[in-house]
Amino acid sequence: MDNPPKVPDIAQVLKHNRTLLYRHIATRLALALVLFAVPLVAHLVGWDAALPVFGVPAGVLVLIFLALRLGHGARIKVCEKVLHTYPLEYRTRVSKKNTEWKYLGDVHTVRLSVRGQHGAPSLRAINASTVRRWPKEAEEGGAWFAGDLAFGGVMIVPGSNDMLFVQPADWEKYEQERAQADPQRRALAEQAGISRLLEKEPRILVHG
Repeated sequence: MDNPPKVPDIAQVLKHNRTLLYRHIATRLALALVLFAVPLVAHLVGWDAALPVFGVPAGVLVLIFLALRLGHGARIKVCEKVLHTYPLEYRTRVSKKNTEWKYLGDVHTVRLSVRGQHGAPSLRAINASTVRRWPKEAEEGGAWFAGDLAFGGVMIVPGSNDMLFVQPADWEKYEQERAQADPQRRALAEQAGISRLLEKEPRILVHG
């Protein structure tokens, strides 16, 4: 794509992703309420089977996973800080290497590069709205990027307004570059909230 698409409206991008996040929360809360109500409804209709009793623990699990996703996978706030700290730059090529299912969401390994240039780092990307899907529009062209590749940033997919939070897939590999970065560069990363590694999968202990 020789001519980049229109620069996305940051306010519209944030609104779109917040709407998806709120929809996800509402759906999970509704599901949990239904599961909690199953034993009561079963009792009212005289159904004494043991299966409805599992509705309550299932509802609790739904709420636990929702809390994990919101605490570890929703990155809208930090994306907003990044977008208000760094300018958007267009990367003409988006290459997705793989996708991993994680508690915090689908984590995609991607490269954002400019055609003709090499050496783009591998990044771990997670949808800021907690949506578990890869935006296929990214494969049709490039994406907008705001941030610092050694620290992380935000990827916005043209046409869909999908917003993904990204950080280096190999965080330690760029430790020296971050440590030797000039004060202004480090200050911007601090201001944007990306000076430390944020993409950490929560530890969940399951006792047998």
